[in-house]
Amino acid sequence: MDTASGVSRPSVLFVTDLAYEARGRRYGDEDVFLTSRLREEFDLALCHPKDAAALSDRFDAVVVRNTGPVLHHQEAYDAFRTRARERGTRVYNSLDGSGDMAGKQYLVDLSRAGFPVIPTVDRAADLPLLPPASAYVVKPKLGADSVGLRFVRTPTLSAAEESTLLVQPRVDFRHELSFYYVDRDFQYALYAPDPDRRWVLEPYAASAADLEFARSFVEWNPLRHGIQRVDACRTADGALLLVELEDLNPYLSLDRVGPEARDAFVTRMGAAVRELLD
Repeated sequence: MDTASGVSRPSVLFVTDLAYEARGRRYGDEDVFLTSRLREEFDLALCHPKDAAALSDRFDAVVVRNTGPVLHHQEAYDAFRTRARERGTRVYNSLDGSGDMAGKQYLVDLSRAGFPVIPTVDRAADLPLLPPASAYVVKPKLGADSVGLRFVRTPTLSAAEESTLLVQPRVDFRHELSFYYVDRDFQYALYAPDPDRRWVLEPYAASAADLEFARSFVEWNPLRHGIQRVDACRTADGALLLVELEDLNPYLSLDRVGPEARDAFVTRMGAAVRELLD
């Protein structure tokens, strides 16, 4: 209830881990800023991901933001998803994404389908399909924040690993860049000029071709409501390759954009949550 005007406002449970420490990112600061702005139009409370299942029934909608890698609280997250589906809880992002929300199997599927993705396989029989490289990346399908990632000279996959691991060539690239969307509406792009400093980002003027590349993945994803971050790398020949499609709780790097872009993002996000409630 908005006590100042007497008008009832939608209530939102904002799920975040303000204490999570991420290399090069300030999760807590970003969500403190977001909630300070969203409170202007919603009755809002914050909770840790481990409390989301127990509290979600008390609110009109649940917004899942910077919670850290789900694998650190997998049991609690699974309980929340199960309860939300059983109760028809309105969740933002909605629980129907096919990107990182569902693990990294999409990288294999997109690679097989011929999308511009870093070549990815998950079967020993497919290892010869990978292009020659000085090193290969082996990472968990359910990984995040480089947890479990390793580099090898010669890739191998055992029968047991085929269900849990991905293999990719290590790609030499000029820079990494990210495109940020709210409900399929492009908001801004950022890039890391120094390949060794992934989270030292600067505003990026995306070309029409860049946006066409990013939109192809946003449109591929069946996510109905939510924020998506399309992470890509630009190779030595100038091509873009998808690195990840973040559709669970993508960090937004709002401290790296100007005030106009930041205000526009918050306005669009608030409208998107209201659209979810409608």
